[in-house]
Amino acid sequence: MARNVLVVDDDPDVRDTISIHLRNAGYEVRTAKHGIEGGYAVLRKRPDLMILDVQMPYMNGFELLAALRSDEETSTIPVIMVTTEDEWHERGNTLGADCYVSKPIYADKLLELVAAYITPAANRGKRLRIAAG
Repeated sequence: MARNVLVVDDDPDVRDTISIHLRNAGYEVRTAKHGIEGGYAVLRKRPDLMILDVQMPYMNGFELLAALRSDEETSTIPVIMVTTEDEWHERGNTLGADCYVSKPIYADKLLELVAAYITPAANRGKRLRIAAG
């Protein structure tokens, strides 16, 4: 059974590009356009991993990450944050982001991170540092 990845990004081009690479690598992919939609998607079906943009309307990535980490049912979902701002890494780390990918996103690095974090239990709770993007 394919592992389930939820991609939450308000930019349709970024969302579609990430989704294509993940599907080509064999992952089941669901998408959401902003944090609120992403939160509902998590409630409908818990993802094995999330790729979460920081800057989005309605509910930004930090707000969704904080909500996920505060709930026992969702606190262990691995989250890869996507951002253009390096100074936001510390805030995300404080909230519990597993790692960051800076835009522009390079498919090979993203797939390397997804494979590392989606592995059951082995890397849960570890903060891998793979230079991506």
